[in-house]
Amino acid sequence: MPQIAPKAALSDRIAQGRGAVPADVVLRGGRVFDLVTGELVETDVAICGDTIVGVFGEYQGRRVVDMGGRVLVPGFIDTHLHIESSLVTPFEFDRCVTPRGVTTAICDPHEIANVCGLEGIGYFLEASARTLMDIRVQLSSCVPSTHMETAGARLEAGDLIPLMDHPRGIGLAEFMNFPGVLMQDAGCMAKLEAWQGRHIDGHAPLLRGNDLNGYIAAGIRTEHEATSAEEALEKLRKGMRVLIREGSVSKDLHALAPLLVERFAPYLCLCTDDRNPLDIAEHGHLDHMIRTAIALGAEPLAVYRAASLSAAEAFGLKDRGLIAPGKRADIVVLDSLEGCHAAMVFAGGVEVTEAAFAARAIIPPVARQSVKAPRVEAHHFRCGGNRVETSVIGILPGKIITEHLTFDIAPVDGDKRPDLSRDLIRIAVIERHGKNGNRATGFVQGFGLQRGAIASTVCHDHHNIAVVGADYADMALAANRLGEIEGGFVLVEGGRVLAELALPVAGLMSLEPFEVVRERLVALRAAAAGLGVVLEEPFLQLAFLALPVIPHLKITDHGMVDVDRFEVIP
Repeated sequence: MPQIAPKAALSDRIAQGRGAVPADVVLRGGRVFDLVTGELVETDVAICGDTIVGVFGEYQGRRVVDMGGRVLVPGFIDTHLHIESSLVTPFEFDRCVTPRGVTTAICDPHEIANVCGLEGIGYFLEASARTLMDIRVQLSSCVPSTHMETAGARLEAGDLIPLMDHPRGIGLAEFMNFPGVLMQDAGCMAKLEAWQGRHIDGHAPLLRGNDLNGYIAAGIRTEHEATSAEEALEKLRKGMRVLIREGSVSKDLHALAPLLVERFAPYLCLCTDDRNPLDIAEHGHLDHMIRTAIALGAEPLAVYRAASLSAAEAFGLKDRGLIAPGKRADIVVLDSLEGCHAAMVFAGGVEVTEAAFAARAIIPPVARQSVKAPRVEAHHFRCGGNRVETSVIGILPGKIITEHLTFDIAPVDGDKRPDLSRDLIRIAVIERHGKNGNRATGFVQGFGLQRGAIASTVCHDHHNIAVVGADYADMALAANRLGEIEGGFVLVEGGRVLAELALPVAGLMSLEPFEVVRERLVALRAAAAGLGVVLEEPFLQLAFLALPVIPHLKITDHGMVDVDRFEVIP
């Protein structure tokens, strides 16, 4: 089959749907899971070009494919993700995920936009027209995320409005500066005003009560940050569509699975937000979420509705979400509803194969040589101050929210040193966009690191260099190595690089196939464990530690105040 199925003429769709002429493709001998009635119905499925034209009947076709009694469901829709967090380009993400049944992805190129602005968004818009998966691009609303961050770019409403009607676009991306919304910050208000009546995606962790009402009243329709059933239910009751998330770090499915019932399913969707190739290989993508939810006792009809039909409705994609005439031919052929292992996938009428991937027209990457930080030395990681009481970032495994802890750490020769007996290690953020050269240090608890250092240019949402370590010289080596490899992940012990993954596209994405990235992540994870790290995903957990989120934020009459977790150093 061709790389992109042609858009069939209206007359051909009608004729093939009536059975007056053979369909382009007929899927025969399968059972369609009807998401309206919940029935499994044995039937042919007729496809004309990129469109389903016939179901619940018998058809003749120019090509007939035997389904062997398998189950057919609509293609899955990931309703919120950052493809950059897969650590590969959109084309490799397509190769990695589409064979698992994800035929639509609603992506926010927020990460690359915070590095290189409109150039990064333009790269995703252009790439999305060349993938088998239908990638829809939301325009990144928070670049930078807050006034407290130094990003590589700044995008105001006037920068985004010219892209508002781009055919690959689908609204304004997650509005994570919710204090700015509530305080009616001028820049936030300009973007919200421009997108009134269009889709605005939400991001409001732990926001409740009247502040949540005010946030929703701004026209924000969806939300993926609910981490408890109670929080999600309040957001549902107030009219938001809740996107249940299961990423590599943020894992909310177990907490929210009890809501996956037929009554709530029309208002629930599934998303991954941030998921890397290692987790995809070991567990899966949306297919993993579906399997897990059903194993937890969720109703299959509710789960598959959330994975496709409800997602399509939430984002106004009226041409998909069902196996029905007139819908886009996004079809996943499964072993069983409970197993959710894709034996075959059709995306827009194209059978997903390696040959189809090879036929795509790849475009060159952008944002090379983006790591512009000056070299650092061991003494740059000293952490002074006269107060013994010290703020510490406390990791909550499986969450991007963190605890604000305090410990007594006495300075020694003007330096508050790491205390491995209490798992208090140094964390530093180094500005790498060439804007101001700022550096800051602090403490974090929860890594378990006993020696060496770990550094990364994946650091939400500004994507400066983040480094944690037990040894200052190792921290310096790790941070400097990132400049040499154009960004990525580096693990160091005793003055030697033990493992690394280069991410030269904006310091966020590899140019290697996803299989290579996966293998290097395995080596990085093993090397981290050898240094005592107890976290399952230390590199992605590190990526979120400098993110200013509740409970480190307080909303006052004067706007947003960040609890001081870092000491700025010269």
